[in-house]
Amino acid sequence: MSAAPEQLVINGLHVSVEGQEILKGVDLTIGRGEVHALMGPNGSGKSTLGYAIMGHPSYDVTSGSIELVEPNGTRHDVLAMEPDQRARAGLFLAFQRPMSIPGVRLADFLRHAVTNVRNPDRKEGQELMPMREFRNELKAKMAELSMDTEFARRYVNDGFSGGEMKRAEILQLAMLRPKFAVLDETDSGLDADAVRLASESIARIGSGGAPGSAEMGILIITHHEQLLEHNIPLKTHVMLGGRIVESGGPELAQELHKRGYERIRAAYPDAAAAEKAMEESAKVAAV
Repeated sequence: MSAAPEQLVINGLHVSVEGQEILKGVDLTIGRGEVHALMGPNGSGKSTLGYAIMGHPSYDVTSGSIELVEPNGTRHDVLAMEPDQRARAGLFLAFQRPMSIPGVRLADFLRHAVTNVRNPDRKEGQELMPMREFRNELKAKMAELSMDTEFARRYVNDGFSGGEMKRAEILQLAMLRPKFAVLDETDSGLDADAVRLASESIARIGSGGAPGSAEMGILIITHHEQLLEHNIPLKTHVMLGGRIVESGGPELAQELHKRGYERIRAAYPDAAAAEKAMEESAKVAAV
């Protein structure tokens, strides 16, 4: 009997932003080699979960736990790690709206990031990954993703279109090869052809949804079904009012895409009430 794959385990996670509670007890377990989808209405807390996993300083974890659990049962407390330590431990977040870094070429950024992830004990100033080895790997990954090598010479996200930003995130995913990746609405702002290309690229990089492949655990945050076309989720989770209220297979993603969330709101009135309260608080804060 083979050992269980390494897991990202989230239990009872409560997260607040500027004093307002957004996540109200999230439980989620993802194994390496598994693809999970996270869907839900705007403002339900999906992006908050991604930021909390990566340790964004504006997102205050008030209770609960996030752990990396090895096949032998050893548990590592993610919440005790700084964001850079989480990245070195194998966690990755593809942002919904990536930041631009003028003056820093994408290739240079990737060389530093890849070196630090593959050599977690490296100190600043120590030698980077050999240039020839890095260039060969970068060229191979860009060819695999049908990307022009000139793209890597540009400054990180500076002047990029929405589609170029998302492709840059996917290239980072390919080069860093994390254990667990959270993809926050990678399809946002893309046309149908670009979403299809993104879906194919993610599937090529990751596990393709095959449990036990020991490659990459992927959490895809999305509103739409198309990004899941080549990344059939082992489980689809629905977030409402700051909690995951229902989980199912790929058919649940298809239902939500076609019919929306009315059945979910009717089935979970407490979560629907929490959703409404969060919306009202957001309106007051915006005034």
